[in-house]
Amino acid sequence: MGVQRSVEAIDTTCNSFLHLSEFNKYKEVTIHKEGYSTLVIVTLFLVVLHVISVQYIGNYPIIQGIITAISVLLFLIVLQFFRHPARKIFRNDKQVFAPADGKVVVIEETMESEVLKDKRIQVSIFMSPLNVHVNRYPVSGQVTYCRYHPGLYLVAWHPKSSTENERTTVVIETSSKVPVLMRQIAGALARRIVCYPKKDWIVKQGEEMGFIKFGSRVDIFLPVGTRINVQLNEKVVGGKTVLAEF
Repeated sequence: MGVQRSVEAIDTTCNSFLHLSEFNKYKEVTIHKEGYSTLVIVTLFLVVLHVISVQYIGNYPIIQGIITAISVLLFLIVLQFFRHPARKIFRNDKQVFAPADGKVVVIEETMESEVLKDKRIQVSIFMSPLNVHVNRYPVSGQVTYCRYHPGLYLVAWHPKSSTENERTTVVIETSSKVPVLMRQIAGALARRIVCYPKKDWIVKQGEEMGFIKFGSRVDIFLPVGTRINVQLNEKVVGGKTVLAEF
């Protein structure tokens, strides 16, 4: 009886989780290559945990069922974090696309001191661990600057995270010679930033630019006067939501 209830609990947990995730929103969802090693490690850990539980608490089916349910839930959480939904990109040279899924947490005029050395409109997107963490190019053009900075691991919404956390900075110059700066920022949980482009690369709007593991933030710096199409706390979708227009 205890085992049956545990199995039912696992089934209910899985169905609820998948219903809440984006797996039911896209016809084609793959696992991102950056998640392969993590998934292997998690799977091995859960297999070992299962073997130990069978060995030492096999006579307690309720406890074993709870451990199994927690293991399945943990695996699904990690699996959904590395999901990579296919998206159709409709490029527009006059628009700036959201570089990531998440919530807009900053819209302000600020001084960009690393590369551009002038005032810019900063739009920041916070990605929770439940968001898709693929980063995409906000515009098409040529990469004129790309640099990695080691740093701290302040929470992603901290005001100083943009300049003090581990981060990468990429500048893309559009066909109209407009420089757009994008910054990937590690957070308290995110301990690895993956940035694919190199200087002088020609990149296309909406294509994959990189990945940040386990919660993070992306900043975009746009010319003053750019029309911003989003509001604070608005949820955006990478490669789909139009953040701004030139």
